[in-house]
Amino acid sequence: VSLIALWGWGGAALQLGLLGLLGLGLWRWQTYVWGMPSGLIQRPTWRSLFYGPWSLVTGAMALALLNTLTLLLAGRPWGVTWGFTLWSAKLATLLGWNPTSSEFWSQESILEVLQASVFADVTSVMNFGIVLGAALAAAIAGQLTVRQPPSRRAVLAALIGGLLMGYGAWLAFGCNVGAYFSGIASTSLHGWVWIAFALLGTILGVRLRSLFQLAN
Repeated sequence: VSLIALWGWGGAALQLGLLGLLGLGLWRWQTYVWGMPSGLIQRPTWRSLFYGPWSLVTGAMALALLNTLTLLLAGRPWGVTWGFTLWSAKLATLLGWNPTSSEFWSQESILEVLQASVFADVTSVMNFGIVLGAALAAAIAGQLTVRQPPSRRAVLAALIGGLLMGYGAWLAFGCNVGAYFSGIASTSLHGWVWIAFALLGTILGVRLRSLFQLAN
């Protein structure tokens, strides 16, 4: 459901107002509980751009700019989960799975994407770029190191959490990028619904961390 489709630019104004109120409320809560937040507004330097950390405002502006470029170049907002779904389907096909047995994958347009090169898919190429870019940024900052997992319980928790997040992202037609960030950026109501349930899941996940002897 698009707020702009429902109420025109009034829907966009309503969302901007809600975001402003939410930001103001979080700012006041942060200030009350933890004191004045640091690093919110900070003039970027060449060193901070390459080695970090970035201020929250700089990061937000970069995300907004990149999402706008994605919309202009790809014709749709930024997404991540579809790439993983496509890779899994391609792997299953190599193992003998017949995509025509699935109502979703047997659609002509979807089947064409499945049969094409993975480098012809915009989301997949962007995912590759994110991984390589993150590795490059970590290497430049001197943070690209192999770290030993804290414990087997931590590895188990990561595996369970990853599977649940992946399955949930598929059910929600996107993760925190495609469903939440890009959803709200395109004034879609489902972005607000997504974050409401994501916060509930986060509260539950934090409470379950003690089962794996993980500190909060």
